[in-house]
Amino acid sequence: MEQQRLQSLDALRGFDMLFIMGGSSFFVALSKFLPASIGEAIARQMEHTAWSGFTFYDMIFPLFLFIAGISFPYSLSNQQAKGIPRKTIYLRILKRGFILVLLGIVYNGALQLAIGEIRFASVLARIGIAWMVAALIFMNVNRLGRGFICAFILIGYWLLLAFVPSPEAGGADPFSMEGSIVGYIDRIIVPGRLHLTIHDPEGFMSTFPAIVSAMLGMFAGELVKSSAEKLTPMKKMGWLLLAGFFLCIAGKAWDVVFPINKNLWTSSFTCYVGGLSMILFAVFYMIIDVWKYRKWTFFFTVIGLNSITIYLAQRIINFDGISKFFLGGIIKFLPENLAFLVSSIGYIAVCWGFLYFLYKKKIFLKV
Repeated sequence: MEQQRLQSLDALRGFDMLFIMGGSSFFVALSKFLPASIGEAIARQMEHTAWSGFTFYDMIFPLFLFIAGISFPYSLSNQQAKGIPRKTIYLRILKRGFILVLLGIVYNGALQLAIGEIRFASVLARIGIAWMVAALIFMNVNRLGRGFICAFILIGYWLLLAFVPSPEAGGADPFSMEGSIVGYIDRIIVPGRLHLTIHDPEGFMSTFPAIVSAMLGMFAGELVKSSAEKLTPMKKMGWLLLAGFFLCIAGKAWDVVFPINKNLWTSSFTCYVGGLSMILFAVFYMIIDVWKYRKWTFFFTVIGLNSITIYLAQRIINFDGISKFFLGGIIKFLPENLAFLVSSIGYIAVCWGFLYFLYKKKIFLKV
């Protein structure tokens, strides 16, 4: 029997993608109307940290990977219930990973055929590879074994970076861009252009802890999917919250010796963001799937059901130009801050309208 779809997942995925779809600009624009100290604090949260540290915007990418992990236990169970052979499931996992890597290269401008300028590392490739490896582990290793694998990756990654600096470091901090072994290895083996010239946030080495991010999502999905009688929905939420708080505390404690750093996807970053993702999922799960308060989620669900579509479409379709076509005349008469706010709302509205059209036509890009 096919497992019921978690509606909280679509809503949470949509909430996450909203910030890629102009939500961050909206909050920056809104911050202009708030007291300076509050507004500046909100605006800072809507941009990535330059190197070490953490802002809310640093969470958007790993949260999406975590959500992809949550859905896999359901997908696997559904496929097994339909009698799909194990070999076919493996091929589907590999195919999905390969397609996401390919789409990432296309997103980065491969069709321009400027071979020397192509960036092969990408957000979509990171999702594809990390999710693929995590899914293969999930299918072949029991829960305890997966826990040991997560610990081995995170601790091993920490020790590698701490004790094996780049040969080109010249005494630089091993956790810095210049001194990290991560950037050094990426410069050697990652083809094409690196995003930060000497380092790529989605390079080869930092994919390993990202696998753990996907696995944490799979642990959460497996827990919520469990049909054990003793695990009531309230207890499931409790375990998610407990695990989330534990991971956040572990990440902050680890930060003392291994800085929270998205660019390196450090072990402390993996734990901290994994904990926040776990807590956020627990809240969405309880409100939407357990308490059934769902009317407010429609806006996010429309985005979540076509998340990859809108990510790619923003690279291809000039949504900003469409927004200006309808609102440009009004915007030019508005004060600067209000014009920025209306412009950001217009961009989100055009993107959402595009996704709503696809939703009504039941067109969903599934990879």
